[in-house]
Amino acid sequence: MGDKATLTVDGKSYDFDVFVGSENEKCIDIQSLRDQTGYITMDPGYGNTGSCYSSITYVDGAKGILRYRGYPIEQIAEQASFMEVACLILYGELPTQQQLGRFRDAIAEHAPIHTNLEHHFSGFPKSAPPMAILSAMLNLVSCFHPEVLEVHSEGRAFNRTAALLLSKVRTISAFSYRMAIGKPINHPNPNLSYCANFLHMMFSDPYREYIASPTVERALNLFLVLHADHEQNCSTSTVRMVGSSHANLFSSVAAGVCALWGPLHGGANTGVIKMLEDIRSSGHSLDYYLDLAKDKSSEYKLMGFGHRVYKNFDPRSRILKKRVYEVLEELKLDDTLLDIAIELEEKTLQDDYFLSRNLYPNVDFYSGILLRAIGIPLDMFPVMFAIGRMPGWISNWRELLAHKQRISRPRQIYTGEKLRQYVPIDER
Repeated sequence: MGDKATLTVDGKSYDFDVFVGSENEKCIDIQSLRDQTGYITMDPGYGNTGSCYSSITYVDGAKGILRYRGYPIEQIAEQASFMEVACLILYGELPTQQQLGRFRDAIAEHAPIHTNLEHHFSGFPKSAPPMAILSAMLNLVSCFHPEVLEVHSEGRAFNRTAALLLSKVRTISAFSYRMAIGKPINHPNPNLSYCANFLHMMFSDPYREYIASPTVERALNLFLVLHADHEQNCSTSTVRMVGSSHANLFSSVAAGVCALWGPLHGGANTGVIKMLEDIRSSGHSLDYYLDLAKDKSSEYKLMGFGHRVYKNFDPRSRILKKRVYEVLEELKLDDTLLDIAIELEEKTLQDDYFLSRNLYPNVDFYSGILLRAIGIPLDMFPVMFAIGRMPGWISNWRELLAHKQRISRPRQIYTGEKLRQYVPIDER
């Protein structure tokens, strides 16, 4: 700090501090703007508004950079387990082998859910969206663990709550799927890894235990790692906003689940698969849809191309693309939808229209294909996103409390009726 930015309004000048982050990101601190000038700024969607100072994740969309706690996503994704990444995001440093072991033990300890909680799954209709179940059950779990209703952002109490949440979200998600397909639930196996245990709870049957191949397990691990955090997106900002009222961690992330549910956020990869299904059923060639997407008079868009933040290739998509092809090769799937996706990718990467506009396949394009190949049903796609994003949500909740951030309270410009007087109904 030291530099100032000067704002002149109504003939008066006001100075505001300029802050430069560790990666040379610059901001004008206008926290005192309204008090000094009587004005507020208008920024719908908060695209130019910083809501916090954070040391968790760094994104440079212009250069295609994503780092967790300073570590490039390319290194983390290729070498680290989801549990290791969760520790890094939660606590700021990579864990030692001993620390990682304790963390994994805590996750395994909290994987089962109370028997009374299991009965609640049968209360949902089979058509209930898994994201609705996940949000509701997260709040319900907290009722069976009243200690998590206390707000602790440090120490053993926080560590226990974080591990409990990371473990329960996986169990709840798998149970909601089993309920939806009318099959009995599979209880967690403490001897399995985080990803293998989830796949077991999803796909094992009474007479056939599902054992994930190393390729599939690595692919799911990669998916979760790539979604672990992504700066101040819609759902993370929601978690922070709810948490700023000192709401407990479980209720805060349940709100994050609801924000993630939207088709413009966690449902984006679902949109990719639906687009591919529409292409397959239409009988039109891919060139027809490419031309439609390039037609300025058309509102048609190719789902899974381009990104709100990245003006370059999404670094996560490069990493995920490689793993997608490994899974497809091992499973030898005969799926016309996947064939269409591969051909669509090839065509866009050879088309100057898409390349000149940086409309590369993004992480949602490849993640949708990957989840489908693994066998994850379409309505579970946002749930998978939520499982992966949980470390980031927890860390952002914790960080805002550590920074003693005041309760979120955006301003508005009122455009409604001026003062008027009530007239009784019989006189109107």
